[in-house]
Amino acid sequence: MSFLVDTNVVSELRKGERCDPNVRRWYGSLADDDVFLSVLSVGELRRGIELIRRRDERSAESLDAWLSQIVSVHADRLLPVDSDVAEMWGRMGVPDPLPVVDGLLAATAMVHGLTLATRNVKDIERTGASFVNPFA
Repeated sequence: MSFLVDTNVVSELRKGERCDPNVRRWYGSLADDDVFLSVLSVGELRRGIELIRRRDERSAESLDAWLSQIVSVHADRLLPVDSDVAEMWGRMGVPDPLPVVDGLLAATAMVHGLTLATRNVKDIERTGASFVNPFA
């Protein structure tokens, strides 16, 4: 089974020793080739870094290096939001709208036949996407 890993899981893994033990155990059981990221997660991580940069340049530089490494490691498993994903997302948000990024992540997972790994179970369970909560 292959997984699209949500931003909240990627951020948790960065915590090292402070990482939730369930997340660490779950992630440790995966082969690298089974882990995919969305460009949306890259954007969310970049936004977080830029918010930190406003108050702590040194921390932001460290996070820049970390994000560059994440993107490099997953370069061939970094998924775009393309027209197929956009079409799927457009269908799943009716009649009950979803948070945009969560909905697009669910649509990306569905289009690519992946299981979405996320803590945002409440939003994802009504999309029809396959998901797992590695925090549970």
